[in-house]
Amino acid sequence: MKTILKAAMAAAVLATPAAAGGHAAWTSVADESLIAFGSIKKDAVGEVHTFEDVTGTVSDAGEVSISIQLASVETNIDIRNERMIEHVFKGLDAVAELTGSVDMDDVSALDVGATMVTDFEGELSLAGVSSEIETEVFVARLSEDRVLVTTSDILMLSTADIGVTAGVDKLMELASLSGITRVSPATIRMVFEK
Repeated sequence: MKTILKAAMAAAVLATPAAAGGHAAWTSVADESLIAFGSIKKDAVGEVHTFEDVTGTVSDAGEVSISIQLASVETNIDIRNERMIEHVFKGLDAVAELTGSVDMDDVSALDVGATMVTDFEGELSLAGVSSEIETEVFVARLSEDRVLVTTSDILMLSTADIGVTAGVDKLMELASLSGITRVSPATIRMVFEK
């Protein structure tokens, strides 16, 4: 689940291409940016969840910094939200941080309406665990001052990579479930403005 956070941050990073021509930093648009991830319980029931408080900036030099407020998880079941925050994310103040950099030259020439797919590499830090992130993102130049960044493909992320397996075990115990997937499909949608 947290692996999705990684993806979201990666997507945010790629949005920076439009910033290459100027000195202003790009900032995410809160109500248009989110990360979605899926889970399957009992090998038969698929569900979609989101993180709704995702913020980020990209500097004119291509330095990316993305924050995901893990307490903004929305599973559409209040008690499950609470359990995920307490047992998987370890508290209301838990934040996942993604840092990395992008080559602004590759995307700075995008015309309004043009799109491209580009690579992103960075590091995701969550509750003292860091993992490397590599993904492709789709970047669309919406206007001179706005870019849309999404995952190019569905990301398949393992809870073990970010150290949340014990929390998922606890969720299974509390909900009396026979199983919860340990690999989650994730998608990211980020809009940036300067």
